[in-house]
Amino acid sequence: MSQMKPLDVATRIPKLRQLFEAAGIDGLLVSNLTNIRYLTGFTGSAAQLVVTHDDALLTTDGRYRTQSAEQVDEARAAVRIVIGGGAEQNEAVDHVMHSAERIGLEADDTTWAKATALEGRLAKALVATTGLIESLREIKDEGEIDRMRVAASIADAALGEVLPLMKDTGVNPITESEFALALDSAMRRRGAESVAFETIVAAGENSAKPHHHPTDRVIVVGDPVVVDFGATFEGYRSDMTRTFLVGGEPTGELKVIFDLVRSSQAAGVLAVRPGIAASEIDNVCRTVIADGGMAEKFEHSTGHGVGLDIHEAPWVSSLGTATLTAGTVVTVEPGVYVAGVGGVRIEDTLVVTSEGAEAFTKFPKEVAA
Repeated sequence: MSQMKPLDVATRIPKLRQLFEAAGIDGLLVSNLTNIRYLTGFTGSAAQLVVTHDDALLTTDGRYRTQSAEQVDEARAAVRIVIGGGAEQNEAVDHVMHSAERIGLEADDTTWAKATALEGRLAKALVATTGLIESLREIKDEGEIDRMRVAASIADAALGEVLPLMKDTGVNPITESEFALALDSAMRRRGAESVAFETIVAAGENSAKPHHHPTDRVIVVGDPVVVDFGATFEGYRSDMTRTFLVGGEPTGELKVIFDLVRSSQAAGVLAVRPGIAASEIDNVCRTVIADGGMAEKFEHSTGHGVGLDIHEAPWVSSLGTATLTAGTVVTVEPGVYVAGVGGVRIEDTLVVTSEGAEAFTKFPKEVAA
């Protein structure tokens, strides 16, 4: 593994402060743990972060006394830390927030009960904000991109290791769940800290279910098998889908579906570049499938952003409002699903470059398994 560039955490809180004026706030209470990690480097399971124009305070409990200090120091984040129980944490947060007139809350992560309690404690104007930190997270720095490359390479290698189990299922039967477990284990052995999400292995009739959960169904010769999975490395995730036909090449309607999805996905990948609207990538993929007469069988969005979360902005769909720029990471994953016949999805994760795009996921797209 080549030397990875460091994460550029220290610049993130200053960039967040630059968004305050447009959001109509002069302080932000951050409750989303992924956003707290992004801004401070802290990875604990309980924390609050309050950022004002001239202060930043992270609070957590005694379980994370040493960890929080080490991680914030390593990230070089300009953040003070207070350790204590709930009352002590709230007192410290309130003290910082009293210096601000309009406090922003993360609307997607703040309950009504929490907002009401804060309003009662502070007697201040509370402002619902959406997507402030997420907008910063859309553009990955070089350190983030390096970690996503590693996560994808782990997943690529793991699939190559376990795919022979599927090829051999006629002699040594394997179930969807067993194949998923083998793939997850291979990723962990190769350096993943965890899977990126629950691995999908969907064989035969189950391949027509886009988010099928693996079962004890045995994979047999002639099955289409959708494998959707990813690895997590130092917090950053990969996402890839390949669809195989066990024992040979598809025929009949299934061949039509395979060919159509491959053409759609290739067109979508080719369209990823700086300056293109995310919705246009969705349109490119959808048009190919519609021209093949199967528009109604493509029932999910074309893709999404990936990073610290497996699904994050920008959204590659007909409703997506983002314009891609260098450093944006998105998936392209069209699919066609026909009950009683089977389903096919092919997915790559790509980072937008100054001239086009680079695919993190490199596993071959041959159909036969």
